[in-house]
Amino acid sequence: MRLRHAPRRSLHHLPHPAPGWPLRPSRRTALLAVVLGALSCVLAAAPGGAAHAAAPGAAASGAATPLTVRIGFVAPLSGEYADYGHDLQNGVQLALDEANAQGVKIGDQTAHFELVSIDDRADPRLGVQAAARLSNQDVAAVVGHFNSGTAIPASRIYESAGIPMIDPAATNPVITSQGFANVFTVISNDAQNAGMAGAWAVDVLKARRIAIVDDRSAFGQGEADVFERTVKAHGGTVVAREFAAGDSGDVVDFGPQLAHIKAADADLLYFGGLARQAAALVRQLKARSMSAQFVGGGGVAIPEFVRLAGQAGEGALAWEYGRPLAQLPDGPRFEQRFKSRFGADVLAYAPFGYDAAWAAIHAMAAAKSANPDAWRGTLRTLSFGGVTGRIAFDEQGALRNGASTLYQVKQGAWVPVMTRGG
Repeated sequence: MRLRHAPRRSLHHLPHPAPGWPLRPSRRTALLAVVLGALSCVLAAAPGGAAHAAAPGAAASGAATPLTVRIGFVAPLSGEYADYGHDLQNGVQLALDEANAQGVKIGDQTAHFELVSIDDRADPRLGVQAAARLSNQDVAAVVGHFNSGTAIPASRIYESAGIPMIDPAATNPVITSQGFANVFTVISNDAQNAGMAGAWAVDVLKARRIAIVDDRSAFGQGEADVFERTVKAHGGTVVAREFAAGDSGDVVDFGPQLAHIKAADADLLYFGGLARQAAALVRQLKARSMSAQFVGGGGVAIPEFVRLAGQAGEGALAWEYGRPLAQLPDGPRFEQRFKSRFGADVLAYAPFGYDAAWAAIHAMAAAKSANPDAWRGTLRTLSFGGVTGRIAFDEQGALRNGASTLYQVKQGAWVPVMTRGG
């Protein structure tokens, strides 16, 4: 997973201060109903507290006055997936830093972009609460969430509030198939990534007996479902479909699942889930002297998998979203800027967070307004060269022409094998 853009040029600046847009009482009432409804879908009882959408970045009078534009961000910043969340957050922050340094204008005012971050701990309930809080904190856009299980219910809150959500990491196709006007993704979805994996497993690798394991998250199960449908559509045979018994990271016991898969004589094992459980699965696969080729979905081809899997990970394959950073025009420069700013290497999704933030910045600058009612239409017709490739959206808000790359562990490192799409 990973990808790219360089500092933006050729933004057009025309005079027109960005107006605020106070919500009508009817919208407040509708938003409260959506918040409570979304929470009730996540938990049996909804947490208290009403959310009210507010106007992002109200313009100050006078052309010389800087315009403060607040960009919301939600991801797991603590807990099991915190590394992914901080990687994403840093990508967004880098985009805002560079936009501020460039003096991007919205209308006749120089914009000053501020990041408002909330930790959802990959918990759907907290994700809905975060969406409600941001809807009441004067944000112009939200970059998030990391998990499909939080992004789907949270998207309903942003839709009711009229705040665009630009998703940099969650990949379940449901996110953009709900018919919402305010939901966009800058990353390939599972229909693209897992679909390519399924077709390749049958048509290229010629796997005869395929087993599937997923972690039962909205992400993992979603991509496993797409993979299974594609395998069958291409004439392949699925001999076992299993799931992980709980979210126990890299210590989960896959013994019962692997026993079924071994009995089914599978020659390929596809896993829908993230790197820690994938590493545990591969270790246990090798410990049982099983020869099935391991193939991971998105979120697996990162250094953490190699570290946790050890020698058992050698030869593992995984399909990731987008193209390798090193193969993209601004990829190496992005990595250098990122490391210089944060003192860390890109983990996985930071380039997508960077492009998501720039999509909002470009759209607001082109529309000469920080009001989503004014710039949302510009976002729908936007097309620019991002770090991760060409950023443009289809009629549902999904990324057009998303790419996927197959990686393999060779001598203790993930190495790109081939890229399709994009």
